[in-house]
Amino acid sequence: MARVQTGVRAVGAVLVAALGVSLVGCSSTGGKRAEDARKAATAQGKAAVSTPRWTFGMVTHSGDGDTFWDIVQEGAKEAARKDNIKFLYAHDDEAQQQAQYVDSYIDKKVDAIIVTLAKPDAMKGALARAEKAGIPVITVNSGSAESKEFGALTHIGQDETIAGEAVGKELNKRGRKKALCVLHEQGNVGHEQRCDGARKTFDGKMQNLYVTGTNMPDVQSSIEAKLQTDKSIDAVVTLGAPFADAAVKAREGAGTRTEVDTFDLNEKVAAGLKNGDLGFAVDQQPYLQGYQAVDLLWLYKYNADVLGGGKPVLTGPQIVTKDQAGELEEYAKRGTR
Repeated sequence: MARVQTGVRAVGAVLVAALGVSLVGCSSTGGKRAEDARKAATAQGKAAVSTPRWTFGMVTHSGDGDTFWDIVQEGAKEAARKDNIKFLYAHDDEAQQQAQYVDSYIDKKVDAIIVTLAKPDAMKGALARAEKAGIPVITVNSGSAESKEFGALTHIGQDETIAGEAVGKELNKRGRKKALCVLHEQGNVGHEQRCDGARKTFDGKMQNLYVTGTNMPDVQSSIEAKLQTDKSIDAVVTLGAPFADAAVKAREGAGTRTEVDTFDLNEKVAAGLKNGDLGFAVDQQPYLQGYQAVDLLWLYKYNADVLGGGKPVLTGPQIVTKDQAGELEEYAKRGTR
């Protein structure tokens, strides 16, 4: 019995070091040594835990070249290194292909799956198959309303309606009267929720504009044409960081002074906020979504822990303006914000 207790204590000590928790009664020197050891292990590519080498697979609805999902991956990979996880990643903007990727992970008998539910109806069957196979699932970013119904342990991300409502309130604070909400992926329920939420709290008028997100020149020309035909539009809200730049170029082409705002943050958006090209951004902390998804699945596998109490674990929204851009730019440059 004594040996079992000693083993538990040893694992507990590793967990404390991995999470960077300071215990009451420990000296500052001892805490520093533990942290230094953790950093040294990470730098050498070693795990900070002693649990088995589990395999986690992530499937997202990302298209090619979307910097948002690069940040999600960075967070997931960092947690995977710490937690001794083999991390697999697949993405496609078509829901049918996403479901097939989930099925391929099930066939590979992965230990856990992380998935987005941008088009939930198309993913329901795949998640049911994962549940039947006994594979725990966490949903991230999109699909918070369907996550629990589909059998996921929890959902990590922002509530898209609440995030949209925050945008509407911010537009009011800035005195905007007519806004364009640019949706770059038709059928994405989260995008519709963002625009609907903004429309709910915005005192002015808001119109949706659907564009082909996989064709950036089309995005730019569609926004530019709208601004040229309706000079009363004083705000354009894009739903992803890569599209903010297209909106800025469209504004220049249309010769208007329309404010451009966006969901999500990356290095270019941080620079745009700083120099005044952009008004504000809505940050949902994608690094945290990837990191927490892997870490929470590790905790579930190791200790049957589940966060959220049946509710989503929120990572946003946070309104970022020029005032905060300088502070966050450093993190955006390294690819973690």
